[in-house]
Amino acid sequence: MSPTSSENSAANEETTKSQVDLDTDKWFIRDCEIYKDEYKECTSFRGRFHQYFIFGETLNCNQWKKDYDNCCKWESDKDEKAAAALIESEKARRMERLKAHYRNDIWKKRDGPPDDWAKPLPEWMQKRQENTFLDHKAKEYREGTLGETPGGWGCSIM
Repeated sequence: MSPTSSENSAANEETTKSQVDLDTDKWFIRDCEIYKDEYKECTSFRGRFHQYFIFGETLNCNQWKKDYDNCCKWESDKDEKAAAALIESEKARRMERLKAHYRNDIWKKRDGPPDDWAKPLPEWMQKRQENTFLDHKAKEYREGTLGETPGGWGCSIM
């Protein structure tokens, strides 16, 4: 029994939807060597010692290995399931890292910068900044002469 046209269109729509998600979330995928390095660091003697010192036990490093394998599948075969698994792993890792930030109920989050964010620096700080390389570059930028080398100013590395 063959699928009906409505079943085909639903399957195509689901495929298209997953492709759109893959296209928008592809930036989560790091270079494969990074996953390999993270796994090596996690399983090294030094890494295990650090884990035991910080957490009182060694950590499970299998996720780094899975991520490396999925990355290799994605790079070599363009395996979308591997890419989706890798993206989900990265999202979970990111949420774990930001969990404390999202759960913070002590500090009130701002909607914008403070009213006086662009006020001038204190006089003592302006004096200290006078005649520095950055001060001269800022003046050049304001005057529109950025790129021209004023007499005596330059940088050479020997």
